[in-house]
Amino acid sequence: MSRRAVNRTVLAVVGLLLLVGGALVLLGGLDVYRRLGITPPSRWPLTSPDQPVLSTASRTRWTEQGWWWPVAIAVPALVLVGGLWWLFSQLRRGGPAGVDLPSPAAPGQPHYALHVRSRAVEDAIETEAVALPDVDRVTVRVTGVARRPEVHTALRLTPDADTAALVHAYRTGPVEHARHSLGLTSLPAELRLRVARPRKNRQKTPRVR
Repeated sequence: MSRRAVNRTVLAVVGLLLLVGGALVLLGGLDVYRRLGITPPSRWPLTSPDQPVLSTASRTRWTEQGWWWPVAIAVPALVLVGGLWWLFSQLRRGGPAGVDLPSPAAPGQPHYALHVRSRAVEDAIETEAVALPDVDRVTVRVTGVARRPEVHTALRLTPDADTAALVHAYRTGPVEHARHSLGLTSLPAELRLRVARPRKNRQKTPRVR
């Protein structure tokens, strides 16, 4: 799963939890249950404006247990650390934000005027690489500096893939096309291959009626 897919999944789950929690608090705070004549379950949180979100019994249920306070401190701390780690991982790409395209103003004096986003370069290479034979999944990352980018690609292959032919096709295809499109004299590329495990054929047992 790509980082974008993970980000979207995390944001969707967190947003859904916040939406549900906010809706429950809003319904109780506006006294919607009484106005509509709805009787919520006995353990339903915040059923009226005068009711606290957490009752005294709920707040003190496990305070006498020895494990309660370590857990009550450790869980929010882990959530905070995980949230900060996720935030910093979004801010730190680990590579240049873009690639500078050489536009020589005079012989021997390169001049850099155009700039292409690294994400656009990664998407172009991924789109072409995933169309290669025997390729199941592609992940591309541009590293280095803006004037001397490097490409790191991870390919997951089908079990019967021809590795030698694929390496040649990748070098002469996506990488060479990207280098030519960017106008670079060289584009160092690192390729990592991983072969997917063959799926076992599951035979369905016929049902006897």
